[in-house]
Amino acid sequence: MESHREPTLADVAQAAGVSLTTVSRVLNNRGYLSQETKERVAEAIAQLNYRPNQIARALHGKSTQSIGLIVPTVALPFFGELTEYVEDFLAEHGYRTFVCNSMGKADRERDYLDLLVSHRVDGIVSSAHNDGLADYGSIHLPVVSVDRDLSPTVPNVRCDNEAGGRLAAEHLLKRGARRPALLTSRTGIHNLREKGYRQVLQQAGIEPVVLTVDFNTPNGERPGLIRERLDLVADDIDAVFATDDLAAAQVMEWAAERDLRIPDDFKVIGFDGTIAMQHALPALTTIQQPIANLARAAVDLLLNRIESATAVSSENKQQGEPWKDLQAPSPMPVRLLPGRTA
Repeated sequence: MESHREPTLADVAQAAGVSLTTVSRVLNNRGYLSQETKERVAEAIAQLNYRPNQIARALHGKSTQSIGLIVPTVALPFFGELTEYVEDFLAEHGYRTFVCNSMGKADRERDYLDLLVSHRVDGIVSSAHNDGLADYGSIHLPVVSVDRDLSPTVPNVRCDNEAGGRLAAEHLLKRGARRPALLTSRTGIHNLREKGYRQVLQQAGIEPVVLTVDFNTPNGERPGLIRERLDLVADDIDAVFATDDLAAAQVMEWAAERDLRIPDDFKVIGFDGTIAMQHALPALTTIQQPIANLARAAVDLLLNRIESATAVSSENKQQGEPWKDLQAPSPMPVRLLPGRTA
């Protein structure tokens, strides 16, 4: 009867007619082995379709050549594009990527962290958006975040959000807006796009109007909540800076429902400038993030941290975590992507 179990190292050794130690030495390219022995082991591996147990490799102090990537959802254009670049850049270095969609749920993000740690990934890139998650501080392996403050020990690779907020607000005022509102996910000191917006309006002597719809709002509820927020201030504003392009698109729909001509009666500017949104809504004026550069910087930093962690001796590892000395690069510049909405 045909067996459906996964072949083991012992099966490879038996098929090749060698010892377990010899198979292990072939797999790890360790010690002197004759070409004939290498070929016999390779033939047995191919014949049995043997896959090395990556967790077992990790238990022996070896790399699993795998990275965990946690995002809110790849259905959102920014995170979909970021995921594609991160996965591609990691593959260039021989790493596989486990992509985890947290769907805006803190408990799911914790479950994924536990899963990735238990599978002994070599490191984690996180760009999920659940506030107050302290779990990252207790993870003893290299972690890098993208546009999210996780922990003082986790470097955050990000664009210059504050400059982007200023650029958006300045552009709206130059185009004739007298009372531009900000539509964002969360207001507060950590929102650097809001900070840039407020700086420009303060310099112009204009009172800010800040509207919020939480980042983790279910997709089906989001358009209705955006309409509600805009309806409350409709008579007081003539433009909106939305801190993501999907929100900007929903502002445009709201304006159309009110028969407001864009950009004559009402102006809209977004943020992100993904390829998907450029194709879907080419008229949208937006602030473009350098997403490929962010992904490349996050991957390079994480791999440098992994290399730093493996370069030290076991004794030094117990004394500290040397990868934490490697910090994120300076915030990356953004640029205005002109359209016909502002």
